[in-house]
Amino acid sequence: MSIRQGLLALLEQGPMYGYQLRAEFESRTGATWPLNVGQVYTTLGRLERDGLVEPLGDDGEGHAVYRITAAGRAEVTTWFSTPVSRDAPPRDELAIKLAMAVTVPGVDVRTVVQGQRTATIRALQDYTRLKARATEGTAPADLAWLLVLDSLVFAAEAEVRWLDHCEARLARAADAAAAAVLDVPQLHDQEVRR
Repeated sequence: MSIRQGLLALLEQGPMYGYQLRAEFESRTGATWPLNVGQVYTTLGRLERDGLVEPLGDDGEGHAVYRITAAGRAEVTTWFSTPVSRDAPPRDELAIKLAMAVTVPGVDVRTVVQGQRTATIRALQDYTRLKARATEGTAPADLAWLLVLDSLVFAAEAEVRWLDHCEARLARAADAAAAAVLDVPQLHDQEVRR
């Protein structure tokens, strides 16, 4: 998720200060991606540097208010009209963890997979309960939350399928390794007979 473009999209609706942007961002994403207010202000500083937002001054209560510029609006339009690139996929901590587990001696990779499957299924159940409680309201915020929940459900389901695949691949690799060990004595016996 691009915080930069997300904040710009929020500012298209009107001027806001950092805490308002943080609250709106979290509200629209169902607090799935909580933001640190320092992160918001750092991003606002970069957006200002890049000419995408401009400060409006103080709101009378000590909050620095920002508004989007024409260049910022163009950036939001480009963001919404451009598909998300899959050329450089984000780092997946689970994939890295399993890749490391396979290569580090003494790690029971099947236990790692089972533990993750249990946690992922639990998360999937939680997301499903949240969806059941969510109303199919007509407010854009309700729809936004349901879309986020759908994404989380689909991602968890895909992760469970991938873990099943990993487990099957590990079993095949273990079977192949065991077969190779069994073949070594037979090869040795054939060499001795010659």
